[in-house]
Order: sequence, then structure tokens, then C-alpha cells
Amino acid sequence: MTRPLILRFFDRLKWIDGRPLLDTIEPYRRELFVKAFHETRADGLPAYNLVLAGRGKKNWKSADLVLGALYSLLIKESHHGNDGLIAGNDEDQAAQDLALAKKLILANPTELAPELECLTSEIRRRDGRGSLQILAARNVIGQHGKTALFIGYDEVHGYRSWDLFEALAPDPTRTDVLQWITTYDTIFNRPGIPLFDLKKAARAGEDDRMLFSWYSGTFSTDPALADAEPEVRANPSMASWPEGRAYLDQQKRRLPAHKYRRLHLNLPGVQSGAFLDPDNLNSAVIPNRRTVPPSPDHRYVGFVDMSGGSSDDATLGIAHKRQDGVAVVDAVLAQLGPPPFNPRDAVKRFAGILKEYRVSKVVGDNYAGTTFKHDFEALGIRYESCPVPKTELYEQFEPKLNAGEIELPDIPKLTDQLQGLVVRGSRVDHLPGEHDDWAKAAAGAVWCAAVKRATATAAMGHYSTAW
Repeated sequence: MTRPLILRFFDRLKWIDGRPLLDTIEPYRRELFVKAFHETRADGLPAYNLVLAGRGKKNWKSADLVLGALYSLLIKESHHGNDGLIAGNDEDQAAQDLALAKKLILANPTELAPELECLTSEIRRRDGRGSLQILAARNVIGQHGKTALFIGYDEVHGYRSWDLFEALAPDPTRTDVLQWITTYDTIFNRPGIPLFDLKKAARAGEDDRMLFSWYSGTFSTDPALADAEPEVRANPSMASWPEGRAYLDQQKRRLPAHKYRRLHLNLPGVQSGAFLDPDNLNSAVIPNRRTVPPSPDHRYVGFVDMSGGSSDDATLGIAHKRQDGVAVVDAVLAQLGPPPFNPRDAVKRFAGILKEYRVSKVVGDNYAGTTFKHDFEALGIRYESCPVPKTELYEQFEPKLNAGEIELPDIPKLTDQLQGLVVRGSRVDHLPGEHDDWAKAAAGAVWCAAVKRATATAAMGHYSTAW
């Protein structure tokens, strides 16, 4: 039986250390390459146009992405040309992928070097029939997937939106385009996040054009690993490591548990320095509950995080405390329409909603001096400045979340911002370029519910956090 063309191509090459390349590619990876590039449907078209491949760290994910891109650039036949594109998660990832591609070319002076020219951020065929660009994701938005034969994505675990995939969407009339995603599991493990949705569709068999190759501590597409221990299930290339299992044992001792889970067990994790536990946060979200209507049986509190209207949202959080001690966040809302907006219109909206919940006093920070205080009070809502800083709101929010004493509405923007909170020195805050206006409104409402006594007469300057 004739060996598939892609394996014959690899058999001609050397790995960067001089070993025969094919000897470094384990059977599970060979099978993935053959299926992705050579399996066809009954009508002769490629069986797959998308590969979703996830494994633990040091399992050749990026190497496979680069090898697939080079094969597409040099060998795969296409009437539309052989251009390719790899989007790295960031500048460092893109630089590593580009460096690996260039090292492979240098390691193969007779097979690859005569055919390819290495430039600053791309590798170009000397005959002019195609080039492979390798760029950071933020620099790729202006590119066009419609011209590419191969589109690779390296590490999409931190993506919150489909923007990049939409920007690089291939020409629907081309039947030869292959998209290849290689990644750890998602940081933001909820519906609406690209990797979460892709995995769900793959496991449900909803996309027959997707080739799903997944190795994690809890699940593998390889039936031979169904009963394996988590470390083995997530690391199918462990036998290729010089230290073998000892490497994982070392990493488990050295890394925080959440980092070890994400990097080496390929399980949903959290970003570096994340303040809140993602499992506890997900447990607090009540599925499909956007708001809880006001009830005469509860006494409600309100907290606002106002905005100047140019970039951040103005947000209102409303909550109440049940008799069992659980703080229920009944609603988190923003102004009507995205920024920019008139912040005084937001005050009018919030005042109306507060009155629906029979809330006559709202708590907020001192943003814009007394401007918003006067605006709220003109509409019959007393405004009091919060006596604690934002970091303390979050620090008092966390233990209640961990104890299961908070219920949150199912609002993706709120969940994203809570997941995005990090420890920055002595503060709890959002990352540069991110926002926490929805998170602050929810945490502030929980704080208000915690300090509010049943008589609703406790002085704000002498609060107690007893539940």
C-alpha cells in the first residue's frame, strides 16, 4: 500500500536536531495528518476543513501546526495558490512558530532551503506561488483568510470572541482550505466562548467537517486512552520526553494547581493571577436567569458604578439577602446602548429601576464628585458614597462566592469580567485594556446586601459584614 503523500514528504526531512523527522512523529500524530490532508468524502472533496487539536504542554502541538503549514505551502496542490497564515496567540507565540519554521528550513538544506526564502514575518516560495505568514493574532485582523490555503491558530484558549475567526473566514467557494486550531483548553469555560462552543459541537458530532483530536485529563478522543490516568490521557507524547513522567511530577510540585491543570492536564483553567476560582464562579451563575423580578417579600439594595460615558459602561447592581444567608444578585444592568452615551440618561434609567425594586438609596463611589449624587437625589434616590475601596469589595465577595453564598445572573459580560479580575500588587483589578464595571456593580450589590440589617437602619459608616 502506498504511503500517504504527507508522510512521504515528512520522510524526506530532518527534525531540527538532525533526526529523521518521521521518526519523531508518533502514530497518533501521523494518523491526524493523514486524516486532515488525505481523507475524502464520497464526492472526492476533503472530508475535513477544520482541525481542532488540544493536548498538554510539550506534546508537539505547535510543531504539528507548522509542519502542516509547510506541507500546504510546498506540496498540496491548489489552483488558487498556496498562501498560508498562522495566527499566534501573541507576539511571543508567533515568534516561536516562525523561529521553528526557519529552523526546519535550515535543518533541511537540500529539501527545503532551495525552495523557500525566509523573511521577517513570512516564508516565501522562491517560485512566487505562495507564502506563509506567521503573525500575532492582534496583527492578523487586517489579513484575509479568503486568499489562504492553510489557516492556523496557535493557542486560542484566551479568546473571548469570534472576531479573529470571522476576520479570517476562508472563501466559502474554495473546497481545499484547511483551518487548524491547536490549543490548551479555554480559560473562559462557558457558552459563547469560541473554544467552549467548538468543543461542545465536536463532542456532540454536530460538525462532520471538523476533525476533533483532544487529549485532556478527563477526556480523550483516543479510545485507547479511555481508562488511562489523567496525566497519561492528556500527554500522548510523554514517551518522547527525556525525563518521561518525572517531568510531570516535577511540574506538579512547582506549579500552582490551576496552572498545572491547564498546562499539563489540558483542563479549563484561569488566567495568570486570576482572583476568583472559575469553578466556584460557574457554580454561582444560575443558568438562563438574566434578572429576578422584584418581590414584596424581599428588601433590596442597589450599587452603581457610574461612568463619564466615553468608554466604560455605567452599571447598576441590585441584590437581596435571603433568610438562609445567600446573597442573590437580582439584576446587573447598564445604560441603554453602548458607549459613548449621556451618563445622565443612565441615571434616569437606574432611578426608575431602583424604584421598581423599592430601593430609595443607592451606594456608589465618588466618581465625578457630587455630580451623580445630585442627579440621583433630584430623582428621589439618595446617593451614599461607598466607604470601602474596590479591592475590598472584591475581597469580601470572594469568600462568600467560595462558600456558595452568592447567586449570580447568567450574563456573559458579567461572568467574563469576574473571571478577568486579577491580583495586581496589593489591588484586585482588571487587566490593562479590560473593564470591570459589571463586576464591580455585582460585587458592590453583594457587599450592600451583606451589611444591610433586617431593619435597614444600619449606618453606612459603621457597617458589619456578619451574615
